[in-house]
Amino acid sequence: MANPEENLNPVNYEMNRIFLKIGKIQESSFKSKDGKRKTAVLLLGAGRVCYPAADLLVSSGSDSCCRFWKTFLEHYAEDWDDIEVIVASLYLKDAEEITEDFANATAVQLDVTDSEKLFMYISQVEVVISLLPPSCHLTVANACIELRKHLVTASYIDDSMSSLDEKARNAGITILGEMGLDPGIDHMLAMRMINQSHLQKKRVKSFMSYCGGIPSPESANNPLAYKFSSNLAEAIRAGSNPATYRYEGKTVKVEGKDLYDSAVRLRLPDLPAFALECIPNCNSLIYGDAYGIGHEASTIFRGTLRYEGFSEVMGTLTRIGLLDTEVHSFLRSSRRQLFRDFLLELLKIKGESKGSTIGEKDISDSIISSGLCKEQETAVRVAKTIVYLGLHEPTEIPSSCQSAFDVTCHRMEERLSYLKNEQDMVLLHHEIQVESADGQHTECRKATLLEFGRTWNGKTTSAMALTVGIPTAIGALLLLTNKIKTRGVLRPIEPEVHNPALDLLQAYGFKLIETVEF
Repeated sequence: MANPEENLNPVNYEMNRIFLKIGKIQESSFKSKDGKRKTAVLLLGAGRVCYPAADLLVSSGSDSCCRFWKTFLEHYAEDWDDIEVIVASLYLKDAEEITEDFANATAVQLDVTDSEKLFMYISQVEVVISLLPPSCHLTVANACIELRKHLVTASYIDDSMSSLDEKARNAGITILGEMGLDPGIDHMLAMRMINQSHLQKKRVKSFMSYCGGIPSPESANNPLAYKFSSNLAEAIRAGSNPATYRYEGKTVKVEGKDLYDSAVRLRLPDLPAFALECIPNCNSLIYGDAYGIGHEASTIFRGTLRYEGFSEVMGTLTRIGLLDTEVHSFLRSSRRQLFRDFLLELLKIKGESKGSTIGEKDISDSIISSGLCKEQETAVRVAKTIVYLGLHEPTEIPSSCQSAFDVTCHRMEERLSYLKNEQDMVLLHHEIQVESADGQHTECRKATLLEFGRTWNGKTTSAMALTVGIPTAIGALLLLTNKIKTRGVLRPIEPEVHNPALDLLQAYGFKLIETVEF
């Protein structure tokens, strides 16, 4: 008798072998005392964002999130069992650090390029949350489609993910992307205000959105008034991205090299203590289409928030050449170069002996005389930043640094990271101007989220980790309870997502403030 596996191509043969192995493993995996299979969620990635997501998912029987679970059980889940969480990481130790506080969580080692293990763990759960880099999501998404499991990510939905929409719908699953802070909560608050306005037959004339992760005031204790929690290089590169927005009917385009110079001072009347500035953030016009206001709003702007003065310093560092990404000939020498000597090279300061020192005044005077900065106050702050970073020190540059960008990132990673008990802050603010159908009445609708890092039992969780991790966990819960019924690739701009999600975010304790001014 012929072996049916002989008719399978090599790929299908391998998939069949994996599924047989999975079936054997599932027989003993995640069973409750009565023999029933527990509800399970797989968290991929064990970075900072993972902990608050795992904490919420496993806390249904604890007092730590009492208000959240009361709201959830009253409005979104008629029947509920505890969740078993699998935390998977390339490094087992990282996963174990997440799960050590939780009784119903398991740490596993997983390389997502290992398709057999990836399929094995996805098969054991109902929902997957991918907190991996965006480049990994497509691999995970295809596995979820194959195994008919829902997927949640906090990353932007790019063209490659969008192309999976039909496959996901045919598989009967939801791929819920952009379920973090920005993107994520920003979508939710924007769409709630816009939908409410449209239901009242009002037109949106202006949409202004600002969002930023910055140090809490007491932690903004360096000349740049900024610190990096993760992905430092990516954050710095964002400062050279071009931007496009619409202002009073005119499309404004900002080249990447001019981005820092385009920053403007910002004061929020409801938060007068914060001296802020905003930097245009990529292409704002795509949100006009996504939010359904592209045809009616004469102003559509999204900006990144920083403390005032940040852009002047970063813009000047850019003009000095400290953020250039090309390999620098000075750093290709066979002998190890010094930070001080490289700074002298960039500032074109000649005649300094190798044993000499360079101080703040020397640096600020050089910046002014070279025309790199016009304002003395700014030049002094830039000099203080350079000295704070140690870019003037007579110590050796690591051989791995091949560009000025590498050198600056190396020093920023050392000097601009959060200390153990320091807290960050997340501020998200929307303002929309709406008018009545007859144009006779206008109003301003505002929505604000202000969240600080939290410390429990000596463990600090950043505001950024909370505002990204908690929405992903809420997305998983809404899929587990079938409150999100739409299948395919989805963003939280749909009411079936953002209405319950915002309700649960507030129940968790996030301070979401919405006001209307006439």
